Amino acid sequence: MTAPLAAVEHDGAVARVVVGRPEVRGALDAATRRALLAALREVAADAEAGAVRCVVLTGAGDSFCAGQDLREHAARLADGDAALGRVVEEEYAPLALLLAEMPAPVVAAVRGTAAGAGAALALAADLRLLAASARIDLGFSRVGLPPDTGTSWWLPRLVGEGRARDLLLLPRPLPAAECAAIGLATEAVDDDALDARVTEVAQQLAAGPTAALVATRRALAFAATHDLAATLEHEGRLVVEAAQRPEHRAAVEAFLRRRR
Repeated sequence: MTAPLAAVEHDGAVARVVVGRPEVRGALDAATRRALLAALREVAADAEAGAVRCVVLTGAGDSFCAGQDLREHAARLADGDAALGRVVEEEYAPLALLLAEMPAPVVAAVRGTAAGAGAALALAADLRLLAASARIDLGFSRVGLPPDTGTSWWLPRLVGEGRARDLLLLPRPLPAAECAAIGLATEAVDDDALDARVTEVAQQLAAGPTAALVATRRALAFAATHDLAATLEHEGRLVVEAAQRPEHRAAVEAFLRRRR
């Protein structure tokens, strides 16, 4: 049987979305992008319904995702097809938004290479756990392109604008330890311990107050582009919404009774 271009695997309330094509390090050709979009939409619908409470994004085999399939892109350029802008708008941008607006926390589990748009997909996650041998490569400029898939939005927020300029203007593969040191990765984990650590974190998130965690992400995104007064008002609305949810009442009762 042919391996899926993007697969969804379930472990209780945790859904794993796996980018396929390990033979080319998960490079995103047109078919894989569309399969990944479909997989993320499926998981988002399950999360909206409450069946999924944490999403893990990872790659099949030894790599996370090498970004755009440049062989396919070069073939299109040779044929006079210069529709990259449409691809970015119709496929890469929706991938970024699906991850950013997922109704459940998202964890990126990175082995091997996360490059270009593949690195951007990892940046879109709430948490990034990297194997010690993994690399993040923001080398858009090496193929004569500016960043896409939300990279220019997430990167400065994670590492600061000055370092973001450095990483985009002078790109180089960044080892996991450096990624963790500058805030690009949440953790760098020994290669043989990555799966267990990802499972531990995903299960902890899945057992948590999903709506409150998603509202926290919304609060942070809003605050990044608004002043204090608007942020306080937005926080207030989110708190009012959360206070009406059963999970809030259950959590308060549990706290008072000294139980989880």
